[in-house]
Amino acid sequence: MSFQDIFKEGFLENTTNISALSIGITLVLAFIIGVFIFQVYKKTYQSVVYTKSFNISLVMMTMVTALVILAVTSNVVLSLGMVGALSIVRFRSAIKDPMDIVFMFWSIASGIITGAGFYLLAIAGSLVVGIIIYMLTKNVKQETPYMLLVSFGDETAELQILDKIKVTVPKYLVRSKTVDKQGTELTVELRIRNGETTFINEINQIKSVSNAMLVSSNEYSV
Repeated sequence: MSFQDIFKEGFLENTTNISALSIGITLVLAFIIGVFIFQVYKKTYQSVVYTKSFNISLVMMTMVTALVILAVTSNVVLSLGMVGALSIVRFRSAIKDPMDIVFMFWSIASGIITGAGFYLLAIAGSLVVGIIIYMLTKNVKQETPYMLLVSFGDETAELQILDKIKVTVPKYLVRSKTVDKQGTELTVELRIRNGETTFINEINQIKSVSNAMLVSSNEYSV
């Protein structure tokens, strides 16, 4: 027997038959894990706009990945062709939240493990990751970044404004101060807990304060 025959019989024609039961178990388990990821993402989402379509894509990503890995493990030649085909795929969707990347990798990893037949590892790993993400996100206090713009005419009002900010918000930073003949404009970057914005009304009642405006800020470094 030549090397070509050995290579052909042991490598090219080495195909494992996939039973219908194995396909069913893999897809059902991948769907259950995907739904679990779906629920964890929904319960722990902290950004402003919740995207349901992205969350649904996590479920489908888990199932599709499991299906691909199930096919790859059945044939070595198919696995090589699949690697070449997937290497040209490019995803250009913008990821707005870094946690979205974590959930994407979680879905792909769960699909790979499930498709490879490590069912217990897929279930246990998903439970541990889900519990850790839930605990970490729920223990974090929400502090929304804002920009406060205050216009006033008296210098003594600046001290009153800063004193009011100190006793109200946990963190603040004076970003800019503009002084002209009409008065002074102060820009302060701060974080507010639980949407407490009533202190703006108190600042506006300070003598010589003509305008007080609070604007949401996505970029912050306080």
